Amino acid sequence: MENVMDIMKVLPHRYPFLLVDRILELDVENMKIKALKNVTYNEPFFVGHFPDNPVMPGVLIIEAMAQVGAYLMLKKANITNGTVLFASIEEAKFRKPVVPGDQIIFEVEGINIKRSMGKIKAVAKVDGQVVCEAILMAAVK
Repeated sequence: MENVMDIMKVLPHRYPFLLVDRILELDVENMKIKALKNVTYNEPFFVGHFPDNPVMPGVLIIEAMAQVGAYLMLKKANITNGTVLFASIEEAKFRKPVVPGDQIIFEVEGINIKRSMGKIKAVAKVDGQVVCEAILMAAVK
């Protein structure tokens, strides 16, 4: 298990945009990673999305999945503190809203990861139920 301090040694993201709290499992050889995000009412986006009905923006769930995938890509390429940029988002589906108090578990699997490009399948779950899923492609800068 790797904590947020370990994650910041690999990813360049920082508050308020680092959306991964912990790496639960990492299997670089089989290109699989599992991570979590604790969603709290203190998240800055809840101020305006929406004040009387706080819901985590779907694009931020996708971004969190991408950060988990980027962590896997950088670990596989043995790169520390690299920048990974979106290339495409495919088949994104949002199943349920994510609200304060939820804990999102991200399960990401590499479909095809090379040193400079990667394609991943990502699923986000809350209480065992899928809240979001997508296929993401990214490039290491």
